Amino acid sequence: MNPLSLTLSRGIARVTGAALGPYQSAVIRIGFAATWLLFLLREFPHRRELYGPSGPWGWQLAKQLTADNHAFSALLWSDGRPWFEGFYVLAILASAALLAGWRTRTASVLFMVGVLSLQNRSVFMGDGGDNVLHLMSFYLLFTRCGQVWSLDARRAARNEAARARGERVRADRVGPVLWAVLGLGLATVTLTGRFDNGWLIPALLWTVWAVLGLWGLLERRAAASEPRVLLDVVANVLHNGALFVIMAEACLIYATAGWYKIQGSRWQDGTAVYYPLHLQYFSPWPGLGDLLTASGTIMMLVTYGTVMVQVAFPFTLFNRRVKNVLLVLMMTEHAVIAVVLGLPFFSLAMIAADAVFLPTSFLRRVGGAAARARGRFARRGGPAVPAPRSAQDSTPGRVGAA
Repeated sequence: MNPLSLTLSRGIARVTGAALGPYQSAVIRIGFAATWLLFLLREFPHRRELYGPSGPWGWQLAKQLTADNHAFSALLWSDGRPWFEGFYVLAILASAALLAGWRTRTASVLFMVGVLSLQNRSVFMGDGGDNVLHLMSFYLLFTRCGQVWSLDARRAARNEAARARGERVRADRVGPVLWAVLGLGLATVTLTGRFDNGWLIPALLWTVWAVLGLWGLLERRAAASEPRVLLDVVANVLHNGALFVIMAEACLIYATAGWYKIQGSRWQDGTAVYYPLHLQYFSPWPGLGDLLTASGTIMMLVTYGTVMVQVAFPFTLFNRRVKNVLLVLMMTEHAVIAVVLGLPFFSLAMIAADAVFLPTSFLRRVGGAAARARGRFARRGGPAVPAPRSAQDSTPGRVGAA
């Protein structure tokens, strides 16, 4: 076998044999779920004005807009207040479930439905961070993001430990019940003609529902059967492809932002950062803004540094050390934006997108430190519950399944 064929075969085996980046996919799952959950909780008192019947963007206006652009929003199935209140609570619960990694595959579907429905209901309420969250909620649906740092992974590790001891593992009852309830709801929505703005979302939801049912059936009958192995291979390919798309999306965001900045006269003369710090809308701490803009040299360095980091970042992915340095700079920049400009959720969304490039060794150390801290806390309050330390502690076929 020639070197090219050998390299190609190794690449195919790597892409199909395992879901790569388990820690990176877990951290972006946690990051985007936490961002959306915190946003929904903060805006809970104002939910009706933002997305509900009391908002300036009325239900009829939203209905007309989605009829033209074919955007999906479950909030447009009814203009009643009970439906809106119930759906808002469901979006909160789905975000919390995805954050904890409970029934990750099903939670990721409900998370996507919640994000798309609320954002498409009132399209003028978002910013750049909402656009990133909008896209990532769709991409996360194709990832196996519950391999580590999730309740699914812990449940799988417990089951494997029980099998190793020769104990009988109880059959999962929550998954089939949840699958049946969601199937009934999906059938009701379809038969009543609610999916009237396009075929993509209903086709996607039905496909995911059917695959989850087939997955659960094969898991109960024969874990090592050929159809089950084929499903694992397809899931690995989809996961690795989605993870690549997420990385490419983050690079595209920074590249386009940097090159557009270069064309602006204020970015060319080094004063672009000065002006947002003195806008009343983006000045939660006016004194802090005045302090940062007191030095023209600092403003110039920050302005030029922002452009250089954004333009250079996609080209540094093949140099680990330089990439990690720029990654720290970008995350620090977003943290400063969150505090100084009062844009916490935009910054959290961008930091979550940046986290896909974090080194595995660093994420493992962070996970180990968190596990040790949890262990010390558990010893104070009661017996500690063991958790999987890596993706190898979980059975790939069971992690993330509904």
